[in-house]
Amino acid sequence: MGEHGDPPTDVLPVVGDDRPTDRVPRVPDGAAARGDRAEQAQERPEREMPTMLEQMGGVSGVVYSTVPVAVFVVVNILTALRPALFAAVGTAVLIAIVRIVRREKLQPAVSALIGVAVCAFIASRSGEARDFYLPGLLLSAALGLACLVSLVVRWPIAGVIWHGINGHGHSWRSDPRMLRAYMFATVLWTLVFAARVVVQGWLYNVDEANWLGVARLLMGYPLMGVALLGTFLAVRRAKAAPAAGNT
Repeated sequence: MGEHGDPPTDVLPVVGDDRPTDRVPRVPDGAAARGDRAEQAQERPEREMPTMLEQMGGVSGVVYSTVPVAVFVVVNILTALRPALFAAVGTAVLIAIVRIVRREKLQPAVSALIGVAVCAFIASRSGEARDFYLPGLLLSAALGLACLVSLVVRWPIAGVIWHGINGHGHSWRSDPRMLRAYMFATVLWTLVFAARVVVQGWLYNVDEANWLGVARLLMGYPLMGVALLGTFLAVRRAKAAPAAGNT
């Protein structure tokens, strides 16, 4: 073999052979696949987590969720309980259909439809219009209690939910500034739920169904907006404040 030429080296050069070659060394299939995946991961942008407003279906989702309750209040004042129940459920179904046709996020509409259906079922069984608002009243009481407990154990629920939704973990608890901000925000939410329970609970007990419906609307997203604004400002101020070690 030495007389007729060099021995074949297949696709890989012989170890210790310094002679030039135009052959490209073969990359093992597994390494190539891993390299391709790494390149794709670098090129693919990181998926952004949806904001709380986006999860609620945007501004339209927030507006749509109040429409069935408003329809129930108006129809119940003008007519009677049963037409109001049919009108509220029918409005929720119509909103879901509209969102399907417009190819909008459907989950908020489905949640609203289920909520309205549950409220309508309870009111139809009791025959009292005030019971249409009972599930919402009980939910406010439960959420207010959860906020209060989270404050006692120093796991403010405003921070837990916000960072849970955005996938940021719980490292914020080790930052005293952020912990204080979320404690303050959770106090705001506790006051919102407590106000609902006190005002709407009193209207429920005195059987003022129509005023209870008005209070439900006025103390719904308007109060939530105030609490969200307070949360945003508190967190932004905490992030802008200098760390304790830098002062």
